[in-house]
Amino acid sequence: MSKWLTSSWMVLIILLILTTVRWWDPTPVQRLRLLNFDGYQTLIEKKTAERTVLYDIGEEQLKENGQWPWPRDKIAQLVADLYNDGASLVVLNMMFPEEDRMGGDPALISVLEQVPIVLTQTASTRASGTEATPRGLSYSGDPFPWLFQYPGAVMNLKTIADVAAGVGMTATVPEIDGVVRRMPLAVRVGDAIYPSLPMEILRVAVGSKSFQIKTTAAGITAMRVRGFPIVYPDMNGRVWIDYSVDIPREGIEGKIVIVGLVAEGLTQPVATPFGPADTHEINAKMLETIIAGTSIKRLDVADLIEIVSFFMFGLILLLVVPRVSVKWTVPVFIFIFSGAAYAGIYSFTTHRLLFDLAYPLGAGLLIYVQLMFNNFAREFRLKQQIKKQFGTYLSPDMVSILQKKPELLKLGGETKNLTIMFSDIRGFTPISEQYKTDPQGLTTLINRFLTPMTDLLMDRRGTIDKYMGDCIMAFWNAPVNVDEHEKLAVESALDMVDRLDKLNVELEGEGKLPIKIGIGINTGEVVVGNMGSDNRFDYSILGDAANLASRLEGQSKGYGVTIILGEDTATAVENDLFNIELDKIAVKGKKDAIRIFTVLGNNEWVFKNTNWYFNQQQHEKFLKLYRGQAWESAAKFALDLQQQWPEMAEYYDVMLGRIQSYLENPPSDDWDGVYRAETK
Repeated sequence: MSKWLTSSWMVLIILLILTTVRWWDPTPVQRLRLLNFDGYQTLIEKKTAERTVLYDIGEEQLKENGQWPWPRDKIAQLVADLYNDGASLVVLNMMFPEEDRMGGDPALISVLEQVPIVLTQTASTRASGTEATPRGLSYSGDPFPWLFQYPGAVMNLKTIADVAAGVGMTATVPEIDGVVRRMPLAVRVGDAIYPSLPMEILRVAVGSKSFQIKTTAAGITAMRVRGFPIVYPDMNGRVWIDYSVDIPREGIEGKIVIVGLVAEGLTQPVATPFGPADTHEINAKMLETIIAGTSIKRLDVADLIEIVSFFMFGLILLLVVPRVSVKWTVPVFIFIFSGAAYAGIYSFTTHRLLFDLAYPLGAGLLIYVQLMFNNFAREFRLKQQIKKQFGTYLSPDMVSILQKKPELLKLGGETKNLTIMFSDIRGFTPISEQYKTDPQGLTTLINRFLTPMTDLLMDRRGTIDKYMGDCIMAFWNAPVNVDEHEKLAVESALDMVDRLDKLNVELEGEGKLPIKIGIGINTGEVVVGNMGSDNRFDYSILGDAANLASRLEGQSKGYGVTIILGEDTATAVENDLFNIELDKIAVKGKKDAIRIFTVLGNNEWVFKNTNWYFNQQQHEKFLKLYRGQAWESAAKFALDLQQQWPEMAEYYDVMLGRIQSYLENPPSDDWDGVYRAETK
């Protein structure tokens, strides 16, 4: 067990597990990734916003003007003062949902009518059915399914909202750890879309009537207010906030002034990667992020890139570390590790692209440590087992025989009764055409087909003779004797059909053509042993029975079935497996005719659960009529069976076509009912 635990296979399993964990992306992995992204922002040089300034209403202002809420005529005076001081646009990060008890609404409305002011409204999960103040919007595609949706909103008094130059939606969407790193630039409330406060500020700043959203089948791809850079959000319309921007609190002239509450007890700061911050500050940072045109981006394919890169990183380590000494593996690891770290940091600092380094490098370090430990363990075992046998590359059965009969390691063999199988992919050309530009993809597909099929054959004690492209040749009852080898071979064929169905479901999901196979099985005497030259030979078989198995596989498509059995094989399994006779045929290259069969399943299951037994009786009548040249009666039986027996529908299509041909060109009176194949 310890040897297996320190093998490369165990490392591969660990690599697959770690890759699966990253694909699954549980909460701890997401938290680690977000902390990595926070670290990136510490690498950016701090800068001061040039177009935005904050105006805080704190304890000092409350002492001067009284407790909150102030009468709205004081708010109106504050706005007037800010414009008199040179503000280019005033944003009130506060709401006025009810009438002023002190009668200050007319004063505020008067100011709103004279100067541009942007107000806020809040998306709500509780205010179901409440409509928000609408804003101008144009869009391409359908952004509605992608935006964060809320049932309602808390809005300002209609008399106030209607005269405001703009009303922006405030809606923060914290990450899984409760920290706000991204902000949606638009949200959906009911059946309408509303811009976020930063987008509305920009719209009012340039006097535009609307903002634009571009959507594709992959989600939202771009948003814009004319006059400002295009923003490239994630599929849900969120943009990463650049927290490296400092928003000043002085120098109002020519600036966008965002007014917000900061007094203790009157506002609730929001968690950010760099500590709690007030909402008007977060909106200001988002505004500056958009204005700068250097918004932080996380590509939609970033997760896939990271997963594939990590897996390839692990594979490189798996291939390199066990094969070279420690003095080389350490530099290789440091090179890959530092190269990946540099690539991630460079992508962010230069292009503001977010790639996760924490998980790939941390998990990669774990893989490296495991491989190094395995190397030390392997070297220790090799010192203890200096005279290791070379037979480990042979199958256990073959090794056992060679140990007892070393004389088998020479040319020649013995005559033995075997069951031989040939399996080949049908219509390989259109399948291969899918991979004209990706030959490696075709190799991967063939391996996906051959690997499970090989496992099935080996599980039922079959011996793989060889692979010929997409064809498998196998046999039973050699090199060791196998009881009921005919049954094992046919059951293997049925298992292969079932496993192929599962593979085809996978291929359909990938948009690939399904794979169809033909299987020929025959039983007979062949010579089995080592074939080749004095210097190189393979354990294989020669004989007419093997050639016939190959021919039967080639005829499977012509009879509309997957599996064709020779007569000796069918006779041997008829008590256990449900098979029916298909025809008498002389395969190409042979004069003598044989009876061929197909198998559909286990006898016990068939007789218990279906009407196939009755169909078999009708089928035998069909064959008798067919061979007696009673073409019209045979055709009627074939049509009836085709309706009752969908599993054999293609076969009856073939036979009906042959009957029609015989009706038009009848065979001779002495016709023996044998079909003579002209193709392999």
